[in-house]
Amino acid sequence: PAPAPVPPVPAPGGVERPYEPDVPGPENLDSLTVTATRGEGRGVTVAFDRRSRTADGSVPAAPRRFVFLFDRSIGFNPEAFPTCSAELIEEKGAQACPPGSQVGSGRSTSADGTLRDVLAFNAKVGALRGVLVVIPDTGVILEQTFERAAPPYRGAGYRWTLDEIIPPDGNPPGQRQGTARFELSFGATRTVNGRPVGFAETSARPGTNMRFGLWSEFVTGQVVLPEDTAKLR
Repeated sequence: PAPAPVPPVPAPGGVERPYEPDVPGPENLDSLTVTATRGEGRGVTVAFDRRSRTADGSVPAAPRRFVFLFDRSIGFNPEAFPTCSAELIEEKGAQACPPGSQVGSGRSTSADGTLRDVLAFNAKVGALRGVLVVIPDTGVILEQTFERAAPPYRGAGYRWTLDEIIPPDGNPPGQRQGTARFELSFGATRTVNGRPVGFAETSARPGTNMRFGLWSEFVTGQVVLPEDTAKLR
């Protein structure tokens, strides 16, 4: 049979990652589970749970880029929340970020089972609105930028994306290790002018089916797009 077509980049206008040639490595087998939970007002928390394994049982190949895809019924209000900067986190740690700037959290599980907390902060990435994904134990800070979903994703039920570039580190690509599981939620609520405002919001009613995806590119050149449908709680 003919190979499946490679899913195109959902956010082609984003930050360019420095070029690196593809390297040999295992085939990643990724799955995605997403939950969407209503909060105060129109606020909603969207939690992504990505699991990765390989066909031969080896350590998953390391990622180059992730693009989180959100159902068209979900909008974002980053301008209503304080921001934190990568420079402040590098200098004083995530605990120095302004109150109210944390808009998500999660957990990273390495191939050997090591668990690490993950924090997400509202941010400006250059001139763009975005999110900083921080793993305090390792000092990793990853930048995500908000971008409109490009065709054909826009016509497939998606509206906004968060585009995350994993910059090259000092290790050769084939020696970097992927994660066995990565959990990350987006959603927080604060009071603005006497009413609750969500970082993520939806006008959908509980029980509505919502569509989510996680476009993923690895150092091997492999691209996958696991998707999930979540019933709004």
